[in-house]
Amino acid sequence: MSHPTSQSAPVHAAFATDLTKVYGTGETRVVALDAVTVGFAKGEFTAIMGPSGSGKSTLMHCLAGLDSVSFGSARIGDTELSSLNDRRLTRLRRDRIGFVFQAFNLLPTLTALENITLPMDIAGRKPDKAWLEQIIGTVDLADRLSHRPAQLSGGQQQRVAVARALAGRPDIVFADEPTGNLDSRSGSEILAFLRDSVQELGQTVVMVTHDPLAASYADRVVFLADGRIVDELLTPTADAVLDRMGRLTSGLHV
Repeated sequence: MSHPTSQSAPVHAAFATDLTKVYGTGETRVVALDAVTVGFAKGEFTAIMGPSGSGKSTLMHCLAGLDSVSFGSARIGDTELSSLNDRRLTRLRRDRIGFVFQAFNLLPTLTALENITLPMDIAGRKPDKAWLEQIIGTVDLADRLSHRPAQLSGGQQQRVAVARALAGRPDIVFADEPTGNLDSRSGSEILAFLRDSVQELGQTVVMVTHDPLAASYADRVVFLADGRIVDELLTPTADAVLDRMGRLTSGLHV
């Protein structure tokens, strides 16, 4: 895995400062995130892991502008999300963020190519033809562009979703369990494509996963427990991630 080698401070595609998310009030009050401070450097692949209920998806949703922040700060680049009204927040998500979810979220009546370019079509933007061809080549979809989702395998559908996330040249791609509905071979292909998008295209990827093998594709892994960041692992291997997760789930925060 390649890693940033510059000694200067990294430029962050996203940053959380004392980010706190509270659901409910009184006896039903739940602190999902407890003063989390973490940055995600440009051109880096980061995995977020933790036991069920640790706050990993909540962290991603707050950073992506899909959920509001109770206290603290969430930024995409220099843009503070809490300063944006709904219209500007929608535009930021559309223009600067790519999303890949466990569910492929493709429109069944559109071809693969139409699904890939849909966000730009909605925004009234013409795709960069050379970039689009590079993305399609990276995810190996050139011979499937005229197919509709029902004519594609699960792995191919998720590749379309990855291409859609990358096609608009977003500042950052958030992936929430992107291999959760795939067999191991298709899942490995998707992870390799995300890895290639970082190494070859300079993309920034933040992925929530429960799978140590998936996390081993990342440059670093951030571990959450009880709404707090409790550990970090650079140049992860699946065995090292499994060991750290084992300690977390047994209550031995390291």
